[in-house]
Amino acid sequence: MPDVEAVTRRWIEKAVIGLNLCPFARSVYVKNQVRIVVSQARHLDAFLDDLDRELDLLVNTPAEEIDTTLLVHPTLFPDFEVFNDFLNVVDDVVAEHELEGVVQVAPFHPLFQFEGTEADDVTNATNRAPFPTLHLLREDSVERAVASEGGDADAIVERNLQTLRELGAAGWQALMAKP
Repeated sequence: MPDVEAVTRRWIEKAVIGLNLCPFARSVYVKNQVRIVVSQARHLDAFLDDLDRELDLLVNTPAEEIDTTLLVHPTLFPDFEVFNDFLNVVDDVVAEHELEGVVQVAPFHPLFQFEGTEADDVTNATNRAPFPTLHLLREDSVERAVASEGGDADAIVERNLQTLRELGAAGWQALMAKP
């Protein structure tokens, strides 16, 4: 098994920051405010326990210390459809913690596929990570980041899609293959 945290960091540096897919990633990353947690859970219940702990830690820690958390599991969700279905449970957990409007969860998976796209559509790479990942984001941080980009979240999404179309599938593969 590769060093999951190191591979995840490389993806953040090359894709998320390198391609500017997330407008606020660089600033929190360089300030060491991004927490990466590699779950060792052997089943969904234990992974949900990890999610509970990380949600609690995130909201009870000042943003200056932890602004965002990536909860990564290298083996529990090999099938994207199972992972995608699991996101409904994740939404329920956020609601149980009474964190709707406080924390949002962005999903990433090596086989991520947006509805209405083909599996090999390069735009799916906006949500592709080396391992299944739940990105726990503070809503107020997202709002500040969107505001700093002109206040139009749809424009950020469209820019990301265009970036990936210009890069192309071969470019994406080459980027991710570099050590």
